[in-house]
Amino acid sequence: MALFDFPLPELREYRPERDEPADFDAFWKKTLDEAAGHDLAADFADYDAPLTGVRVHDVTFAGWGGDPIKAWMLLPEGRGPVPCVVNYIGYSGGRALAIDHTVWPAAGFAVLVVDTRGQGGANLHSPGSTGDPHGGGHPQAPGMMTRGILDPEQYYYRRVFTDAVRAVEVAAAHPGVDAERIAVGGISQGGGIAQAAAALQPKVKAALIDVPFLNHFRRAVEITDGFPYQEIVQFLASLRDSEEQVFRTLSYFDGLNFAARGRVPALYSVALMDDICPPSTVFAAYNHWAGPKDITVYPWNRHEGGASRQREAQLRYLRELFSVD
Repeated sequence: MALFDFPLPELREYRPERDEPADFDAFWKKTLDEAAGHDLAADFADYDAPLTGVRVHDVTFAGWGGDPIKAWMLLPEGRGPVPCVVNYIGYSGGRALAIDHTVWPAAGFAVLVVDTRGQGGANLHSPGSTGDPHGGGHPQAPGMMTRGILDPEQYYYRRVFTDAVRAVEVAAAHPGVDAERIAVGGISQGGGIAQAAAALQPKVKAALIDVPFLNHFRRAVEITDGFPYQEIVQFLASLRDSEEQVFRTLSYFDGLNFAARGRVPALYSVALMDDICPPSTVFAAYNHWAGPKDITVYPWNRHEGGASRQREAQLRYLRELFSVD
């Protein structure tokens, strides 16, 4: 994939107007207030992982609607309350195995790896453990992007973002976690979820937003043939009279509107040849982020972004921010 989006100097200045519904804040307050009516019911079951120096819990908690959500929690053995990263997963993936998530505890952090409801059932490398018992009551394109897309109350990501906010409460409830030093993070879809959680959950103190998905929907579907955004295009091509309602729904979930409410320090990344999460959609969110921020640019990479290089940058960033020895 060649460079196909705006030149980098224009990307750094790209701050499009946001399509924000008048009741955006009221919608999310109502959503989270309803979720708070369900007991968190966080269960940290000990898990016998073949690891040394790491304590592992197989976690279950009540997400949106009280639905059970699975997660892994890994903590460095023998340390007092430590900072924690709540990590969300990329599109189609699940929490996989506990042994896949040892970088953060090796660096002195706890990590809570949160399943994404309904995903990971066909991912050989990152299987999931959490279903989604809810649908939209109308036809949808294959995948998750159009599930419930004709009604914000029924849209799939309403449940996912609520699960994400609740997951931060789960992390804060663990006695081995310093509740004043919790970050959220993720790659692609996980980055988009982290962006929303950082805006909606006051317990979050930092955000690691890596090549994020779920930003600037209308531009994304207009400039890339890549999936998963193409799921929306396929839906619009089939249900030809649904455009207004589709984009109204998506306005409640657009990362630009969450970024404008983000107040904590955030480290973003972007890849300039990324045809899955186009660079202009990432910079649109980054440039709207209201708190302290920095962005790492990978000029010659596609959606893999910085990969391990970015993980190292995130470790250094949080170790300094959270004063980790």
